[in-house]
Amino acid sequence: MTGKVYLVGSGPGDPELMTVKARRLVDEADVVLHDKLPGPEILESIPEERREDVGKRAGGEWTPQEYTNRRLVELAEEGKTVVRLKGGDPFVFGRGGEEAEHLAANEIPFEYVPGITSAVAGPGVAGIPVTHRDHTSSVSFVTGHEDPTKEESAIDWHALADTGGTLVVLMGVGKLPMYTEELRSAGMPPETPVALVERATWPDQRVATGTLETIVDVRDEEGIDPPAITVIGGVAASRGRVEAFLQNGRNENER
Repeated sequence: MTGKVYLVGSGPGDPELMTVKARRLVDEADVVLHDKLPGPEILESIPEERREDVGKRAGGEWTPQEYTNRRLVELAEEGKTVVRLKGGDPFVFGRGGEEAEHLAANEIPFEYVPGITSAVAGPGVAGIPVTHRDHTSSVSFVTGHEDPTKEESAIDWHALADTGGTLVVLMGVGKLPMYTEELRSAGMPPETPVALVERATWPDQRVATGTLETIVDVRDEEGIDPPAITVIGGVAASRGRVEAFLQNGRNENER
């Protein structure tokens, strides 16, 4: 009999922020194909003989998506229960939609299991709400790492600058100089608050803050590396007003 694939979101990294269903499926699966973004404690909780690393690192080693797609089908056709474990939510810049289509095309049963997206949880654990009635009533989620085969970017940074809402950029540390310049050129004030949240909810979580004009220098001085979330807009300044009282179980690990 054909097995089943579960496209599972692990949340931002803290094992206590996994859903009950996600934890159960990971524990019961025959094989867990994971990327690099589930937190280290989550990955270490899975026996090595039951997990396969099919992740990608910015500028480093990576597994072709075609291989991952093929492997999901192969394992399911062997009758195995497979968890495709992703950081955050599989359908928020996680390529879960592509994998779902591939499974359907190969007549493999699958189920989507939502996870807490780092686009919201990452800023939140740093004391930054992505919406706030005093600052913004809208939020835009943007990828900082588009498909490299595209002839041109599909992101209109000038239009985003005109929205006046919060911008949350995922996987955008490397291209930070590009899009901060684009936003300033589009008329976004250089003093607009910006925050970088590195490895949100992980044991080594770090947060760096600046402005649209200074954040690139801050990134370089602090050595902020992927994975990190960029938050642009008035809400990024909220952290300074709550930081001294913020208690979330991970705040003490910030440097």
